[in-house]
Formats: sequence, C-alpha cells, structure tokens
Amino acid sequence: MTSRPSDTVGPFAGWTTRRWLRAGVAGTLVVLAVLGSLGGWAVWRTSQITTSLVDRRSPALIESMRVEEALVNQETGIRGYGLSGRQDFLEPYAQGAADEKAALKRLRPLLRDDGRALADLADVEKLADAWQERIAQPISAAPPEAAVQITTARAAEGKAAFDALRRAMGRQQAHLQDERVAATRELRQAVTLRNWMCAVIAVVIALVAVLVFEALRRGVTGPLSGLGSAARDVARGRFDRSLVGTGPADLRQLASDVDSMRLRLVEELRFSEAARRLLDEQAEDLKRSNAELEQFAYVASHDLQEPLRKVSSFTQLLQRRYGGRLDAKADQYIGFAVDGANRMQTLINDLLAFSRVGRVHNDHQTVDLEELVSRTLDDLSMSVEETGAEITHDALPTVVGDATQLGMLWQNLLSNAIKFRSPDQPPRIHISAVCDEGVWELTVTDNGIGIAPEFQQKVFILFQRLHTKDAYPGTGIGLAMCKKVVEFHGGAIKIDPDYRLGTRVVFSLPAVAAAPAAPDRETQP
Repeated sequence: MTSRPSDTVGPFAGWTTRRWLRAGVAGTLVVLAVLGSLGGWAVWRTSQITTSLVDRRSPALIESMRVEEALVNQETGIRGYGLSGRQDFLEPYAQGAADEKAALKRLRPLLRDDGRALADLADVEKLADAWQERIAQPISAAPPEAAVQITTARAAEGKAAFDALRRAMGRQQAHLQDERVAATRELRQAVTLRNWMCAVIAVVIALVAVLVFEALRRGVTGPLSGLGSAARDVARGRFDRSLVGTGPADLRQLASDVDSMRLRLVEELRFSEAARRLLDEQAEDLKRSNAELEQFAYVASHDLQEPLRKVSSFTQLLQRRYGGRLDAKADQYIGFAVDGANRMQTLINDLLAFSRVGRVHNDHQTVDLEELVSRTLDDLSMSVEETGAEITHDALPTVVGDATQLGMLWQNLLSNAIKFRSPDQPPRIHISAVCDEGVWELTVTDNGIGIAPEFQQKVFILFQRLHTKDAYPGTGIGLAMCKKVVEFHGGAIKIDPDYRLGTRVVFSLPAVAAAPAAPDRETQP
C-alpha cells in the first residue's frame, strides 16, 4: 500500500521541502529588508535632526546671545568712560570687542545654510559697525575731557543707534529660538516615529517567527513526526500499518518509499518465516539424526569390543603356539591378522572416545590450564624423553569447561607435535595464550614437518590421514576430536596458514578470568 496524496493541491502540490524553505527564506528576507530600510531611515532621520539641534541650532542661539552680551559690555564701558572720564571703563569695552569678534567667528559657520539667519546676522553686524563708527570709536579714542563732551553731544544718537542694534539682535535671537523650537518638535516627532517603527518591526519579526515555526511544524516536523511514529510501530512489529505521507512532495515520496519497503519486508518476513519453519524442521531432523549416529557409533564401537577381543586373543594365541612351526607365508598371514586386530582395537577405542565428547563428559567447572598442561606433559614424559622434545609455554589462563575433554585436547595436540617432528632436529614446541575481547586465543607451535595449505582444512575431518600408517601410526581421529572438543566449548580451531617453520594450531576458548603475568616456563627432557 502506498501513501495517499497530501491535501496540498494546486500549483504548490509539487513543491519540495527545499523549495518551500527557499520561498519562505526569500519572503522573510524581503520583509526584513523592507523593515530594516524603514527602521534605518527612521534612525537616520532622528540622528540628523539631533545633530542639527545639538551641533547647530542650540550653539547658534548661544553664540548670538554671547554677541549681544559682548555689545552690551562695550556700550556699558563706553557710556561709563564718556560720563566719568575714567580710563578703567575702557577695559570692559576692549574685552567686549574681543568677545564679539570671537563669537561672530563661531556664529557664521553655524548659519551658513540658513538664509534668514544670515540676513539677521548681516543687519546686526551693520548696526554694530554703525554704532562703533559714530559712538564707540570716537569716545574710546578721545581723552577724558573730550570723551565727556562727545558723549554729551551724541547721547541721543548713541541711544537710538544701540536701541536699533538691540532690536536687530532680538529679532535674530527670536528667529533662532523659533528654529530651535521647530527642530525640537521635529526631533520629538522623529523619535516617536522611530519608536513606532521599531515596535512595528519587532511585532512583524515575532509574527514572521511564529509563521515560520508553524510552517515548519505543519510542513516538516509534523509530517516527519507522523512518519517516524508509523515507522516505529512497524519496527515494533505492526507490519499491517501503512505509512501515509503529508506535507511537501519529497516527504510524501519518502513516506511512499518507506511504505514500499514495509511491504517488501512483509513479503520477506513471510518467506523467511516459512524458511525458518523449514529450517527448524531440518535442524530437528539433523539433531535427531546426529543423536542416532552418535548412539550408533557408541553402541557399535562398544558392541564390537567383545568379538574383537576374541579375534585378537585367538590370533595372538595362534601366533604364540604355531609361530615358527608353519611356513613363512603362514607366519606372515598370522602377523597380518594380529596387526589388523590391534589396529581395529585402537580405531574402535578412538571412535568410542570421539562419540563420548559432549555426551558422556559434560561436567563444566573451573579448569586451570596450567595444571592441566602439566598433567598432560607428565603423561607424555616418555615420548618427550625419547625424542628430546623441548616444550615451553606462557602463563596459561583459567577457563570453565570439562577437564576430561580439555585434557584430551592437549593430549592430542602435544602428541601430534611430537609425532610429526622433523627428522633432522628435536621437537621445539611452544604454547602461548592471548586474551582478546573476552576470548582466549591459544596456540601450539612446533618446528615439525608442517601441513601443506591444501590439507589444512582436511586434517580436521574424521579418519583423514596425510601419511601412511607405516610412516606415522594413528587412526586419523585426533584433530577431528580436537575440533569437536573446542567447538563444544564455544570456540574455534584452525591451522595458521602464515606459519611456515612447522605447524601452528590456533584455537579459542571463552575467557573467564585472566591469569596474572608470569615468565615463560620450560619443560626439558
């Protein structure tokens, strides 16, 4: 079952998540750009009005008042000198003239862009120059007696001239004050506009954020959450639940693909369930067959013991009683019969021991491999002494297993290493143990004749021999028994294909407790 179509219709039905995101981001950026431009303009306008008010309007009014103050100081000094004739009245006049010049120097740049203010300033300067020329300069330059006479003669003219100057300065300051008030009002309006603009921008940004969140919830997170919930239900085993996709086209396609995968899994599960049932039946049949085969091997080997002992006993008795009394052919035939009976006895005993692995000996307990190897070397002491073998081993661990089976394992591995020795040098055998991720890897390395790569798997098969019984005695069961013992303990065994100086058998056993480090131990003949 595929997912149903989304409720997205019209020209937007085919839009993917990426396209929706691109459109949303582009629209948001446009809105933010417009709002940012308006906000920037409002801030710029407020800054411009503030700069004009702080840097021009207010300083211009202050400097105009300083000009007036300087002219008043000059008039006071001239009038005092002209009435009293005292020279100290000329000091305020001189200071006022200097202050007037400095104030006018600062005032002119502040009014350069204001035509009316410059006209007012020109009227003030014209009237001030006229008063200086007709009244102030003649009186200040005359001696005290003449200054008094000039003051008396020109008192009415001086008063009229200075009153006209005062009115001109009053008009100038009134105009500057009006401009300052207008600028202040304009600044207040600009600040209000800026604040409203910032508030609108904040509201729009919040609204855009809400819209983006809601769009993502409906178009992305919501459909993904629903798809994820349905997928988790399927993962928990509800394979009958179909996955319905909503939202953008790619999410609907994803839901359709996942639902197709669910349907494929349902088909695979049906097939695997049928295969599992068949495999369980076959495994049960195989288990029953193996059990019957093991029982048959045990019974056969056990029941063959008695007739074989009779055959062996009578052939040996025949050899002792009639050996040398018959012809050479008869002695040879009797020897063949005795040897065959003995080899059959050995083969049956080995087959009986092989059938008992995992069936008779199954007493799992803690086994110290150090002690077990020492006992095995004691059992092999005669072979070690006869061959001059040198057997060393690392510190060996303690494992959980069946001591009897593990003893057979070491017995076969070490006896094979001694048996298949090199004819031109005494056996050198080393046992090592390394723990890797909870598994002990043990190796038995010798310097014997080795095993060709093409036979390194074959040697673990029952009754497989690489040499004749005349060259190396045995039944071909030893390594097969080793493989069965190791696998019964949950491990694996193999021949190291990279070792060329003899044979290296590598097998693994599950780790239980690591033994403390100890120096290599050596057993010499």
